[in-house]
Amino acid sequence: EVQLVESGGGLVQSGGSLRLACAASGFTDDNYAIGWFRQAPGKEREGVSCMSSWDNSTSYADFVKGRFTLSRAHAKNTVYLQMNSLKPEATAVYYCNLVLRKNTADYWGQGTQVTVSS
Repeated sequence: EVQLVESGGGLVQSGGSLRLACAASGFTDDNYAIGWFRQAPGKEREGVSCMSSWDNSTSYADFVKGRFTLSRAHAKNTVYLQMNSLKPEATAVYYCNLVLRKNTADYWGQGTQVTVSS
């Protein structure tokens, strides 16, 4: 069973930093995409950043470019989202997402709350 366990959320002041972690387990596929989405109160879930294992490409939403960095620890199937220069509008529940390339099976973590105070 695929499991995604997020950690690292919390409360931070505007301009501060947080690092989110997502530990993925329960699969052996080498080809997958993994990343982060977020959902603010009253808004739709939106993509933040993701990377694909087959070409090591990484993409970012325009609203986080230059401030957020997605990285991966291969041995542990863990991805990290380093979030710098946080703004109050970044307040949301952040969800880790995994998609297997072979069948596009889609998995979600339970989410971690990020709150940025002004």
